[in-house]
Amino acid sequence: MTVRAFVLDPARLSPERPLSFLDWRHGLCLALAFLASLVSAWAQSAPPGRPSAIETLVLWLPFILHGFALNLLMSFMAMALATVLGIGLGLMQISLLWPVRTPSRFVTHLLRNSPWLVILFVVMYMLPAEFRMPGGGRVAIPDWLKATVAFALPVMGNISEIVRGAVHSMPTGQWESAEGLAFTRSQTLRWIILPQCVRRAIPPWMNWYALLTLSTPMASIFSVHEAVSNAQAGMEAAGARPELLFPFYLFLLCLFFAYIYPIALLTRRLERRYAV
Repeated sequence: MTVRAFVLDPARLSPERPLSFLDWRHGLCLALAFLASLVSAWAQSAPPGRPSAIETLVLWLPFILHGFALNLLMSFMAMALATVLGIGLGLMQISLLWPVRTPSRFVTHLLRNSPWLVILFVVMYMLPAEFRMPGGGRVAIPDWLKATVAFALPVMGNISEIVRGAVHSMPTGQWESAEGLAFTRSQTLRWIILPQCVRRAIPPWMNWYALLTLSTPMASIFSVHEAVSNAQAGMEAAGARPELLFPFYLFLLCLFFAYIYPIALLTRRLERRYAV
């Protein structure tokens, strides 16, 4: 091992270059792996009268991208629901009233420490398939909407904990100064504490959104037509040939990476900017 391994490079730690670990080379390696899978699939001879693995992937590409759009829709809706409910649950955790504080803490810890897959199963089987309206009409609840609710629950618990931690990280002097200016507790929270908590909560909030998006393929267990489910359907329709597995699944990997990677870069940049 050389001496250079123990020397800090200031250029890699400067604010203009916030990414000292994750950079464009990781994406390039993944793209090269995907191209290698295509070459490997092309080198394997396809059965007579059937398209090659590459032609099959190109043929089913719009269908897979249509499923990926559903992944993004579920992630947007689940994150919006989790954010609204999580903020409310987090504020309940810091309440001075124990009948409010104790149940909210129990719900937060229950959601944070439960497996996502178990929550997904519970919600999918507990929610009815349709609602009966007062006039006699029926409104069906699609499986993807049930999955969206299920994905929102564990993220809601974690956002609740982010809110609680951000409020408690504020210096006690700010509470005392506001009290000296005759501010009520709600006024101090609304006008002084919470605006400062927003900056501290944004990086972990983005991390949980990235994790939520990566978890949406679990909905394929319930035949929700998202990207992974559509890719599997495409491979089965093409004859379920073994040479299709590598290109199809590596394409899915590149697809999710291309979407999550910019979020990871922005999160790291914000973490450095708002570090306390």
